[in-house]
Amino acid sequence: MRLATELRRLREAAGLTSRQAAALLGVSPTQITHIESGLAGVSEERLRRLASHYACTDTEFIDALVAMATDRTRGWWEEYRGLLPTSFLDVSELDHNAAFHQEVAILYVPGLLQTEDYARAVFSARVPELTREELDVRVEHRLARQRAIDGNAAKPYKVVLHEAALRIRVSDRAVCRAQLLRLLALSEEAHITVRAVPFDLDGFGRAADTMTYVGGSVPKLDTVIRDVPHGSAFIDSDAQLGVFRARFDKVEDVSLNPGKTRDFLRTLAQDL
Repeated sequence: MRLATELRRLREAAGLTSRQAAALLGVSPTQITHIESGLAGVSEERLRRLASHYACTDTEFIDALVAMATDRTRGWWEEYRGLLPTSFLDVSELDHNAAFHQEVAILYVPGLLQTEDYARAVFSARVPELTREELDVRVEHRLARQRAIDGNAAKPYKVVLHEAALRIRVSDRAVCRAQLLRLLALSEEAHITVRAVPFDLDGFGRAADTMTYVGGSVPKLDTVIRDVPHGSAFIDSDAQLGVFRARFDKVEDVSLNPGKTRDFLRTLAQDL
């Protein structure tokens, strides 16, 4: 779907209709429509011809689109197709292809960092209530997602956690303390940066700006994930991406540094 979106944007930026693009490629307008709707794939040769017709000279971006178009990898998340909402699988695919992750969390510890018990508590609070089988598969999937920041293939990960997310009791004291200790352990990893925003820290005026920023193979393919009532919303326009990059930088600037954050996490864990 992201490939389809980017090809449509390139055509529109070139000022061409789908009928004109089809004529340049020697195919029917319906085929262009299907490609731009994600209903049909596109070969490398045709994609490069389209990019040429659209006067796109960003070779790095074109190469990235070609990689997307020709990727035939069956991801681990496909095991959950039909068992979970599609948005869960989309997030997993973004995790897998991410160059980096940046998150701001206000109310909950992000999924990539959650312990099994914490994740189970979060999903157990869902309305309408999940069945035992649905709950188990969601927890299992959430833990599987964590391979994106674990192991030899792990990608750089930055997270800014508000004190509210660290203090809210999603379950009992033991579960919450174990979650804090996991955050402490993860913060010691070279590729993971954990920063905290205590309640009494001055200059934090973005208490509603929870977000996940996922880096693409090139900046134009970055994606922001926002939680919405029906699931997840994916934001990928250049203008909006620029806004969210700036937002993350501002939140990061007012947060505690990693060393002070570890001290803060230890204090919170001891209080429990």
